[in-house]
Amino acid sequence: MIAKLSGVIDQVEQDAVVIDVGGVGYLAFCSTATISRLPPPGSPARLLIETHVREDHIHLYGFADVAERDWFRRLTTVQGVGARLALAILSATAPEQLTLAILAQDKVALARAEGVGPRLAARIVNELRDKITGIAALIPTSSVLASAVPEGASGPAADAVSALVNLGYGRADAFGAVAAAAQRLGDGADTGVLIRAGLQELAR
Repeated sequence: MIAKLSGVIDQVEQDAVVIDVGGVGYLAFCSTATISRLPPPGSPARLLIETHVREDHIHLYGFADVAERDWFRRLTTVQGVGARLALAILSATAPEQLTLAILAQDKVALARAEGVGPRLAARIVNELRDKITGIAALIPTSSVLASAVPEGASGPAADAVSALVNLGYGRADAFGAVAAAAQRLGDGADTGVLIRAGLQELAR
């Protein structure tokens, strides 16, 4: 099982890269985000690798960082999302935005990826929402929704999430509702407005 490649960039294609490691060229399929971060041919580079072994082929999928690789793994657990489709999603939406989109149940954001229709976007949201609450704290604090993530945080979004949790809603549901409300209402919404809008989201 190949988990990492360190070598020299030999070729860069639209959806893949060839890395020369000790005279052996390894073809790794990548998202456009990872390809955009690679140096030009002839330069040293390192990729994290997911190896997929099938009866008729062995494919390598390369990632510039752990966050993208981990999202690839999560996405491919969803029925109907294969490796190439997972790369298409990661090409359309960065890992941080994926976290927000799923917690906010933003199916439209997921459907921007080529090959993802409304039904599959809904399935991705439903299957992954409860699996990512632990990584929500990785969202940068500059995000309008980030204050709703860490325990003990302050601010209107965090207070609204806490209020919904105290009303008996699960933290993942509360976060998703407040996230959707905050995206719709903008930065200026106060706690009361976010709570009411969050309840409306939960009632849908």
